[in-house]
Amino acid sequence: MNLTFDEYQKRALTTALSSGDQMRDLSHWTLGIVGEGGEVAEKVKKLIRDFDGELSVEAKTELAKEVGDVLWYLAVMADFLGISFNEVAQQNLNKLASRKQRDKLHGNGDNR
Repeated sequence: MNLTFDEYQKRALTTALSSGDQMRDLSHWTLGIVGEGGEVAEKVKKLIRDFDGELSVEAKTELAKEVGDVLWYLAVMADFLGISFNEVAQQNLNKLASRKQRDKLHGNGDNR
């Protein structure tokens, strides 16, 4: 199955719930991104602690599930902001390509 980011976003929105309060929804989705990202980090921590960093097929499968949860929240938030997920992805690639071309991949700040 091949999906564009916009197709994924459209399908993700069918399972998104809204409170009707914009700030509450934005907070919920932001905390969802952070929470699910934390679950990715937690799984990696346990791989290092409990399995000497061995990345088994099972571990990859479990990490992929959490990465998918992060992706869902990002897609829903992009829609909330009125931005297509394809556009988010393309803008990010353009930004990174520009940084690479200018030898600015290292360093700090959003506008380097």
